[in-house]
Amino acid sequence: MKIDVFKIEMSAPDDVRELKKLIDAGEVDPGEIIAVLGKTEGNGCVNDFTRALSTVSFRSLIMAETGWSEAEVSKKVAFVMSGGTEGVMSPHATIFCKHEDGVAGTGEKRLAVSSGFTRDFLPEEQGTMAVVEECRRVTLELMAQAGIDDPADVHFVQIKCPLLTSERILDAKSRGKDVVVHDTYESMGYNRGASALGVAIALGEIPAEAVSQETICHDYSLYSKVASTSAGVELLNCEIILMGNSVNSTSNYRIGHSVMADAIDFKAVIEAIQSAGLEVDKYPTDEQAKEIVNVFAKAEADSTGYVRGRRNTMHTDSDINHTRHARAVVNGVIAAIVNDPMVYVSGGAEHQGPDGGGPVAVIIKR
Repeated sequence: MKIDVFKIEMSAPDDVRELKKLIDAGEVDPGEIIAVLGKTEGNGCVNDFTRALSTVSFRSLIMAETGWSEAEVSKKVAFVMSGGTEGVMSPHATIFCKHEDGVAGTGEKRLAVSSGFTRDFLPEEQGTMAVVEECRRVTLELMAQAGIDDPADVHFVQIKCPLLTSERILDAKSRGKDVVVHDTYESMGYNRGASALGVAIALGEIPAEAVSQETICHDYSLYSKVASTSAGVELLNCEIILMGNSVNSTSNYRIGHSVMADAIDFKAVIEAIQSAGLEVDKYPTDEQAKEIVNVFAKAEADSTGYVRGRRNTMHTDSDINHTRHARAVVNGVIAAIVNDPMVYVSGGAEHQGPDGGGPVAVIIKR
């Protein structure tokens, strides 16, 4: 198994020209694409339709290049689009390709990636233990598919989960069912949190018996150090991309991770780079920075309204949602370290790292 990773810029949510160039040049076999992970320039909230536009655009290109039907592409490729490119964050997509080369691994752990899907969820199931259990199940399946035996070798699990809309809430009511929360924006958090807890249970980060409906989005002492979840209106299931290192992989990449304690924890970013196998002295040199393919991180405004004893207004700004503030801050910190603002930062880190912090992972080329 060989994994290839390509980071491409986007001039708009429907811009797939860079991927088309890679396909035309023979660098990417469209039939080997297993996942597309993108940052789109919407608001990242309930009414962000740039995520859906981008998904449709990439799916349509792959359909045209492979001859597959929409249903076939949807079963083979995970499309995870995270809205919100505040600050200097540059809209982009990361393309993951998997080539079954039949070559045995060298014994050195290299990047392994697998993608998969849960079943669709009814509105009344969103943000509940049903999501936790499905994400737990699929995470374990994807570990096996990636040839990863030790949960410690899993460094990032990216999930795209659904959210509740007014129509979905009414659908549940019409069938005599209730939903976990009636605020559509809050439903994003419940779905993100439930998805992350499923990952945490699967990887043994927390015991299954510690999680119940009452703990979702309430007991934040329970979290995953590698889960990254993003909610969107464009789907009803969860699409999952699992990234780790495996001795069965022959790829030219490695991945590592750490956990940011707060939004300005630059040391954790350095730790993630070193975890991937790039030894840096304080900061990456210009040459070392070129070996960094991409950085993936979660961002969350600390619930106390303080960072290192200093008050901020992320939670009290009525004009700009706190997740948008957090994305801008974390992106700025990471961009300054790796000398590139085109990195993946997703807001809303319920049960993903400690309060105010979040997982950060780095893929490097070796």
